[in-house]
Amino acid sequence: MKVSSASLLALLLPAVGARFVEKSEGDSDHVSLYPDGIPEAPVDTQKYHIELAGGEKRWVTEDEKWALRRNGQRFFDITDHPDLGSIRANAAAKKVSVFPKKPTLQKEIKPLLSNLSKTEMEDHLTTFTSFHTRYYKSDYGRQSSEWLLGQVRETIVAAGADKTVSAKHFVHSWGQNSIIATIPGKTNSTIVIGAHQDSINLWLPSILAAPGADDDGSGTVTILEAFRVLLQSPDIVEGKQENTIEFHWYSAEEGGLLGSQAIFSSYEKEGRDIKAMLQQDMTGFITRTIEAGKVESVGVIVDFVDPNLTDFIKKVIVEYCEIPFVETKCGYACSDHASASKAGYPSAFVIESAFEYSDNKIHSTEDLIKYLSFDHMLQHARLTLGFGYELAFADFAKLEKKAEYYDDDL
Repeated sequence: MKVSSASLLALLLPAVGARFVEKSEGDSDHVSLYPDGIPEAPVDTQKYHIELAGGEKRWVTEDEKWALRRNGQRFFDITDHPDLGSIRANAAAKKVSVFPKKPTLQKEIKPLLSNLSKTEMEDHLTTFTSFHTRYYKSDYGRQSSEWLLGQVRETIVAAGADKTVSAKHFVHSWGQNSIIATIPGKTNSTIVIGAHQDSINLWLPSILAAPGADDDGSGTVTILEAFRVLLQSPDIVEGKQENTIEFHWYSAEEGGLLGSQAIFSSYEKEGRDIKAMLQQDMTGFITRTIEAGKVESVGVIVDFVDPNLTDFIKKVIVEYCEIPFVETKCGYACSDHASASKAGYPSAFVIESAFEYSDNKIHSTEDLIKYLSFDHMLQHARLTLGFGYELAFADFAKLEKKAEYYDDDL
């Protein structure tokens, strides 16, 4: 794709001043501005198999992928995982998810909430957005993932939790790896809290800047902050909770939920028992909500999610957040929770607002920190912490047995 120097410079200039560059960085993602013009973007002629709403499948080029995304269409790229969900399909269809009727661990959780820090989130997000892009195929994407894993591991060490808690890359072929942090519990039944780490500029992903402050730098640092404070609980660090807790930072969400599909495909094949998965994707933008005269709220997605888990999340928001929730919809395959759902696991998704008021600067050079509210992100961190702690101690065996008893009576 050829573009004029003037047009490309106009898109690039807002991001010129804030690039994170490692000393070892090569030239693979360096953009050279020549007097005679701009080099062409690399051409990817490979075909990718995608699945859209309604089960429609088609083969497309990467440019066609980005055209669909610019059009507001979301999809799974199923090229590598065409059978996700096939192993658990029958079992998942027969099993109804069960969660506590209400939050009950206020005494333990409320003291932890006061330890959540806007400063921690802002410091992390400042560095995270200083990478030229976090496009999953770029070397910057690889660097940003390595930096993020380092921050997760530093968080574990600072909490004195490195003897029990671990963090590692889930390796992908495209270069930017996903990250999984594990807090073991008494059982292997697992609660997953996720966000995606990659960013993208949908016009020229391999060239243009994509700071990705809101999408999904905000979700990335929100769950990292909840993780940091969760590790301040001695009971959690010592593994006294019933269930294992995992924090996931997915690669390549923007490319069609690639990282999360790879992880949940692996979990499905391993027979992993995932009790709940919560995705935080965009947690910091409230400008359009306020301008519309609406109340600042947590957006709770109600389409293509597990309804029972979603109902529990609403109760967590009421109990532990200082703002209300609003129900909203975002469509098919709109974030990584969809991969968990497809694999047959209960999943849910929360976002910064009603979907129609969400950030309209994403996927561009203008997805910047200055447009975000860290007070709002703090509310999402409160939700994440409350959700993770409550379900970590939930006795799912008892809940499921009780549910079966009442079903038999009916």
